[in-house]
Amino acid sequence: MNKPVTLSGMRPTGPLHLGHLHGVLENWLQLQQKYQCFFFAADWHALTTHYEQPENIGQQTLDMVIDWLATGIDPKKTTIFVQSSIPAHAELHVLLSMITPLGWLERMPSYKEQKQKLHYKDLGTYGFLGYPLLQAADVLLYQAKYVPVGEDQQAHIELTREIARRFNFLYQQDLFQEPQALLTSHARFPGIDGQKMSKSYGNTISLREAPDSVQKKIKSMPTDPARVRRTDPGNPELCPVWALHRVYSEQKTRDWVTQGCTTAGIGCIQCKQPVIDQIIMRQQPIIAKVKELSADKAQVHKIIASGNAEASAIAEQTLTQAKAVFSLFANTSR
Repeated sequence: MNKPVTLSGMRPTGPLHLGHLHGVLENWLQLQQKYQCFFFAADWHALTTHYEQPENIGQQTLDMVIDWLATGIDPKKTTIFVQSSIPAHAELHVLLSMITPLGWLERMPSYKEQKQKLHYKDLGTYGFLGYPLLQAADVLLYQAKYVPVGEDQQAHIELTREIARRFNFLYQQDLFQEPQALLTSHARFPGIDGQKMSKSYGNTISLREAPDSVQKKIKSMPTDPARVRRTDPGNPELCPVWALHRVYSEQKTRDWVTQGCTTAGIGCIQCKQPVIDQIIMRQQPIIAKVKELSADKAQVHKIIASGNAEASAIAEQTLTQAKAVFSLFANTSR
């Protein structure tokens, strides 16, 4: 591999939405031009919060890969694979668990935050506590130099770096390199309620959302609370719809919105229509490609199988080196 390695995964826990498109996939499209990319369906990670409904994960994994391909992820430029098809991920996770202090996992900001957000789920499991360690194994197996993440995931990359340093120090090896975070530009894409778009909040617009549903959802979005009446002036910066204009609208449209909102020259429904039109336009080629790929799932399975084989070959090399370190340590203790 002549290019620096970049690795990223996505959990198959439901339909992909616009937050995934702008927060992850558009970034992947750029990365695949510059790096040796490994993009994987993190189905084991999906089990950390969806272990009670494993029957859905297989289909969701296939649908997710189809969405990736439909948005332009190119299997000729990237390695697309499924995490559970590479046993080396689980094996390295086990080895790393032997040397990782429990406190490192308990201090992760996302651990307490996600337990609070998903309070209705029973997350008192090692799988949930230890998923950052499995993430570390994912990254270290492929000697990834870069990992694209949002700001809220930087702590996970730092944990991976700490684990790599600890392993190399304990066993006087230089096996694992420390990865660097590549921050994404749209880490907090807004949902229809103004919060970050997330399946957990039920505020998403899916990549495959029907046009009439897009219309309905955007028109129901809250706006500047100061605009109680049509004649009341507003402030775009206080309106969740403005965040969508920043993504979808040209400068001319944004200027029209700013002028019309602050002077009460336009109503909120008028303000929302350009966003609706642009979202539907952006979705059309994706939905068309999804239909094409869904009609030829054998080809999608072939792409996944090829990616699994490529990923497995590299992962096994790293795992063999890691296992050899533990074997040598065991022999010298006899």
